[in-house]
Amino acid sequence: MCNSVRIVSLLPSATEIVYALGLGDNLVGVTFECDEPASARRDKTVVVGGRDTSTMRPAEIDAYVRAQLAAGKDLYTLHAGALAALSPELILAQDLCRVCALPAGHVAEALDHLGCTAEVVALDPHTLNDVLETIVIVGRHAGAEQQAGLLVASLRQRLANIADRVAGCGRPAVAVVEWIEPPFTAGHWVPDLVTAAGGQPVAAEAGGRSVQTSWAQIAAATPDVIVVAPCGFGLDEAARQAEQVAARLPGMPVWAIDANGLVVRPGPRLVDGVEALAAILHPGQAAATPAGRIRRVA
Repeated sequence: MCNSVRIVSLLPSATEIVYALGLGDNLVGVTFECDEPASARRDKTVVVGGRDTSTMRPAEIDAYVRAQLAAGKDLYTLHAGALAALSPELILAQDLCRVCALPAGHVAEALDHLGCTAEVVALDPHTLNDVLETIVIVGRHAGAEQQAGLLVASLRQRLANIADRVAGCGRPAVAVVEWIEPPFTAGHWVPDLVTAAGGQPVAAEAGGRSVQTSWAQIAAATPDVIVVAPCGFGLDEAARQAEQVAARLPGMPVWAIDANGLVVRPGPRLVDGVEALAAILHPGQAAATPAGRIRRVA
């Protein structure tokens, strides 16, 4: 496959990977949530829509999601006609989480119905290493193997640099809260981010799903630091939610982090997330964190 391949991304993290590989001009279709880089949604055809939940409280979003799934309804709408009109050759999708993006199986069924022969590649990483391998997979299918290899090598070098800086500093126990109403602790690759930043993840399972829990269970895990990283939100909303967490768990250090930018999207910026977490856990040892990424609230 050559570098002129026409690509459609059905999840924000894949869009970020495509741009990081220098293939932005090849990208012809995206989702309504693809906002990094900012030009992605502005310059491309949006082929997946969904409900705007930006003004809803976490409990309202949770209730909406549960009701949709219980009724067997999708949270996302595939604009199949618009997709087919783009004549894509490669479609990047996922089957990891129905809450996060349209399942790849639904996309394949729609393409079969339309007679579209695009290759559908499901990207389903569970760990940080899986995420890095995902970049390699995208590069392989998009004809950009060399670019992918160089990008992954640079990301691994940054991780190694962080490990060197925090070596011997001790490992604070860290609970990452992914949702607050009801409380969920973050799974999948997030515990790996904590470990790579020089921390010890608690109340979570590396590579496992995010799990619903209680504030009492989080407190019982005796974290030294709580990081609030609400899925789907940036720093300002994370900080507002972190204030509620601090009220629930008084006396514990609580930080907010730009979840969308640094934690929940499985793409190259997860390494930025490791650097930000290292700045929280080992100030003075890790590299300086750019403004607007983390904020202490308690």
